[in-house]
Amino acid sequence: MTDNNAWQPPSGEPLPPAGQFVPPASPFGPPAPPAQQPAPPYGQPGYGQPGYGQPGYGQQPSGWTPPPKPGLIPLRPLSFGTLLGASFQVIRRNPRPTFGISLLLNGLVILLFVGVIGAVTAIAFSRAASATSADADEIEAGAVGAIVLSALIPVALSLLVTAVLQGIISLEVSRATIGEKLTVRGLWRLARGRIGALIGWSALVTAAVLLAIVVVALIVTLLVAFGGDAGLVTGIIVGIVAGLGSIVVWAWLATKLSLVPSVLMLERPPLRQAVARSWRLTSGYGYFWKALGTQLLVYVIVQVAAQVVATPISILVAVGGATVNPNGDMTASVVAVVAGYILTGIVSLVFGALAAVAQSAVAALIYIDFRMRKEGLDLDLTRFVEARQVGDVGVANPYLRES
Repeated sequence: MTDNNAWQPPSGEPLPPAGQFVPPASPFGPPAPPAQQPAPPYGQPGYGQPGYGQPGYGQQPSGWTPPPKPGLIPLRPLSFGTLLGASFQVIRRNPRPTFGISLLLNGLVILLFVGVIGAVTAIAFSRAASATSADADEIEAGAVGAIVLSALIPVALSLLVTAVLQGIISLEVSRATIGEKLTVRGLWRLARGRIGALIGWSALVTAAVLLAIVVVALIVTLLVAFGGDAGLVTGIIVGIVAGLGSIVVWAWLATKLSLVPSVLMLERPPLRQAVARSWRLTSGYGYFWKALGTQLLVYVIVQVAAQVVATPISILVAVGGATVNPNGDMTASVVAVVAGYILTGIVSLVFGALAAVAQSAVAALIYIDFRMRKEGLDLDLTRFVEARQVGDVGVANPYLRES
């Protein structure tokens, strides 16, 4: 055997060094580069991204961060659902200075209403009972007029309480937005110096409402008294048209001016400027209807809930009174009626307090939302929260506006 008989590769290439492995060449040539993946159809996840139903599907890219939510609401313009939800979360988040104050104020209104109406009614009927037959008609008419006029006192006080409560709740909502939770004393301290402005605004609204009622009632009375049969018909038509028209006008004005208490408490301007400010914030087709629809829906929700609870109670009271007093004893009947009225009054008081807080809160949230959309208040609130987190207590109140 000679070296010429040693094995050689078929290609004639030299042998590799000893101990080194060289893979054989592919008979199909060098490998092709990886093919480009086709673009996914519109609306489908891209290559390498999680598909529908897989973990991570629908998540935002890692560079996106949601707006901060230090307290009641996220610091961004609010959606319709957020407005509704946050309106009812105010009570749960801080019940004592919200529901407690509302319950106290509404309880005082109910006590005054019962006291005034009861006293005037008792006096009026005692006079009617002791009157002679010649003066009976005049005394009865005067008694009815006195009862109607006395009812205006609690109505005026109710409007006053509503304005004051809305101002206080707006303070709670404004502080809850930036993550603070105040006590009753803290809220009253923030409201110091602005209660007079709220009372003035409430007095102005009350006077306007009473003036409108008196004018319409006077026109209808004159038509009925001096117009004969035609005047009676005309008076009825005028009364119906005026009633329907007043509802429309009231809804429009109440929506345009619904932010006045929030402006008075948070921006602290004079009353005239607060009225103009509320008018401007609610200007615009979308803003007006959003304010009207949201506040109306909150009112309907609370009233429906109150009726759902109060109606079964009324039925149970009536059925229970007949069950425990089958013989129709007068004393037992009176006790059952009084107990039923007390229970129904307590339920009405509780739901009235809840409704007042929810409606006041939604007005304050609408105010904050409109300022975020029109003035960038969310940016000011974010800077305020970030400054407080690093210990900067000298940052300015974000709700105040430069004059």
